[in-house]
Amino acid sequence: MDELVFYHWLAIAWMALAVVTFVALFFITAPYGRFTRKGWGPRIESRWGWIIMESPSIIAMVVLFAIGPQRTNPVAIVLVLLWAVHYVHRTYIFPFRLHSSRQSMTVSVILMAVVFNLGNGYLNGRYLFDLGPALQTSWFGDPRFIIGILLFIGGYALNQHADRVLIGLRKPGETGYKIPRGGAYRFISCPNYLGEMIEWAGWALMAWNLGAVAFLVWTVANLAPRAFRTHRWYGQEFADYPKERKALIPFIV
Repeated sequence: MDELVFYHWLAIAWMALAVVTFVALFFITAPYGRFTRKGWGPRIESRWGWIIMESPSIIAMVVLFAIGPQRTNPVAIVLVLLWAVHYVHRTYIFPFRLHSSRQSMTVSVILMAVVFNLGNGYLNGRYLFDLGPALQTSWFGDPRFIIGILLFIGGYALNQHADRVLIGLRKPGETGYKIPRGGAYRFISCPNYLGEMIEWAGWALMAWNLGAVAFLVWTVANLAPRAFRTHRWYGQEFADYPKERKALIPFIV
């Protein structure tokens, strides 16, 4: 079996596993953040958990770009820079913006995330920078790339805004939860998750390959159930939680 055939079947298996995970997460909430609980093993400080589990994404992508034959291709350069914009912030900046230093991330979740991020980095970087055909500069004018980069930027901006609101709810040293208000929080409980979904939908359009689609499927599979669980948690914890808010998509669900 050559690597391209292996890649193809791995991407399909990756998406099939995402579907199973999507269903499972409606019954078992991943134990991190507000849903941390006993029985999942030792825990570490959340900011270091973020760094450990997200680092494979940026490292794998940059390494595959650096060793691949597409490293001088303008489209490949733009795509790896967009990936880096997201993951450098998510891995090395976002954790240090958190006010809380609680031990709220279980080692088991971190290890599962490391495995996922290594696989995801391979599926996206390996095809883009070696196995797949080189994307010519004319791709910059293709509607898929144009729509994709607009979605990526818009999703990234929404995710950043939502994170700023959440981080701003706590003063240094505080650990309690409050109702987020303003911006997209007027309409939904989890604009941070919606932003990531939009972002990686844009990536799937720009990259236009099976690995990128698999990443989008996993993003939805992981975040949609958590958004619904978070929405339900807010309603249970706060009697004055806005009834008109939806969980993930304004006015719909």
